[in-house]
Amino acid sequence: ALSKHPKQFDRLYVNMVRAGEVGGMLEVVLQRLAIFMERRQALKRRVRSALVYPIAVILIATGIVGFLLAKVVPVFAEIFEEFEADLPAPTQFLVTVGDFVLYKWWLIISIVCWIIIVIKLMMQSKQVKHVFDRIILRVPLVGDLIIKVSVARFARTLGTLITSGVPILQGLKITRETISNEVVQNAVDNVYDSVQDGGTIAAPLDASKVFPPMVVNMIDVGEETGALDSMLIKVADIYDSEVEQAVEAMLSLLEPAIILILGGIIGFIVISLYLPIFTLGDAISGT
Repeated sequence: ALSKHPKQFDRLYVNMVRAGEVGGMLEVVLQRLAIFMERRQALKRRVRSALVYPIAVILIATGIVGFLLAKVVPVFAEIFEEFEADLPAPTQFLVTVGDFVLYKWWLIISIVCWIIIVIKLMMQSKQVKHVFDRIILRVPLVGDLIIKVSVARFARTLGTLITSGVPILQGLKITRETISNEVVQNAVDNVYDSVQDGGTIAAPLDASKVFPPMVVNMIDVGEETGALDSMLIKVADIYDSEVEQAVEAMLSLLEPAIILILGGIIGFIVISLYLPIFTLGDAISGT
């Protein structure tokens, strides 16, 4: 019945419930599913809540800068024009930008919309998405966070599926769908091919150079001892906390960087507006 409602219940939930029904342990599977969903949502909340503050600061600061350019700068420009004085280069640049924002704001919105559309169209290509995902994994802090989130999601999903009685090949297919990064997806595909051919999970993960060595070693030990499911859950627990620490570290660097950049922009605006005042005396005496 759940499979008839794909929008409400994805394959992961359906297969776990189905395995519980077949194995006669539906109650246990539902309890594991509840824990899995709770931890999965907790991970999403941690990442999203960490991004709320920087996004809010950027939006508010953008609104302040836009207000200064659209309302304050034109007033100063009219005052400067009355004295027919030559404006300093920073002030002239600011006036030009202010006029552009005030009279051609529609062009800015159009350009932003077209950029978003072009990026979405490009990301539909597997080759472009693969290149983008590979590049973003090399970005400091961001790439490390993406890898940790992917590892936590891979381990949590696959471990929960195996524990619930879902066949490992089917579990790998479902796990792949929970990962958004193309490079990590390819690593999971290699694991699927290895397991299908009678190989191990750890070997292709190690060859991918995406999963950290500690994760590979823990999975290798889990395979050798026959406790792969519990080892995967341990990996997920470890990397859930790693994600939280990585988010905090990223924010500790992101917040001062945003303040410095926005402070520099607003400072440039203020200095550019007051810079001509020092030469207005000469302009007034000349008139």
